[in-house]
Amino acid sequence: MTSKVKTMQSVQAAGLKRSANPGPVQVIAVTGGKGGVGKTSVAVNLATALGSTGKRVMLLDGDLGLANVDVFLGLSPRHTMAQVLTGERSLEEIIVESPYGVNVVPGASGVAELANLPAAAHLQLVQAFSALSAKVDTLIVDTSAGIAHSVVQFTQAAQHVIVVVCDEPASMTDAYALVKVMSRNHGVNKFFVLANQTRSPGEGDSLFNKFQRVANRFLDVTLEYVGEIPEDPYLKKAIREQRPVTAAFPSSPASRAFKKLALKADKWPVPDCPRGNLEFFVERLVRKPQARLEVVR
Repeated sequence: MTSKVKTMQSVQAAGLKRSANPGPVQVIAVTGGKGGVGKTSVAVNLATALGSTGKRVMLLDGDLGLANVDVFLGLSPRHTMAQVLTGERSLEEIIVESPYGVNVVPGASGVAELANLPAAAHLQLVQAFSALSAKVDTLIVDTSAGIAHSVVQFTQAAQHVIVVVCDEPASMTDAYALVKVMSRNHGVNKFFVLANQTRSPGEGDSLFNKFQRVANRFLDVTLEYVGEIPEDPYLKKAIREQRPVTAAFPSSPASRAFKKLALKADKWPVPDCPRGNLEFFVERLVRKPQARLEVVR
């Protein structure tokens, strides 16, 4: 029996075991202080890398009004979050299956009203995930840029937060502002930092150390460096082809880096109880559907 066949069999066995014994859902928010740092690319490729290991992964496009996860994956969703928020469709009805083992919850593109939803509407959406019957091991949330209501609510409702930075002054200052707001105002005190678009080995370490020095001086947070994604022409080619680089060019430097990140993320623990705020899949998390949780405001 070849090693490839053995690997496929172990992935299938792991999937069957999870189906029989569904556990708490791991929720990871991918965010950053500004646009252009590659958040969506990170979210899409982390999701597909986790999916390739047999994990049942769902990817939420949290940039509700300027959605582009579907573009990255070459999808054409018939329905979007716009129909969910108007009551025309349920959350379950808009989920799209991608060819890469990841289910996608699509946002809408060019709908200004969705980009400026009040905080209550975002909380309602977070709550809706607890009613999903779909089997999910990991939910990846691709947030919008900045510190709008959607970023705050989705980040606060996740268990793990990846902050994407790159070697640009605006990227670093805006990422710091995001961490400051989330820690001081919303009780999120641990962040994973990922350096993206690095041009040489070790550049990510340097960026993280710079970021950590400033944060340690002024903020009471825990930062953990989770690696770097190198600048890679194959990644740019995959984006043009509307495919994840992990599927299109699995041996490329960026693809290897995403798979390494996925192995780390797969080991992050799911807490036994919520932080106190409303979280995605909260009933699965606490295993007590009747529990009522108080939202931190």
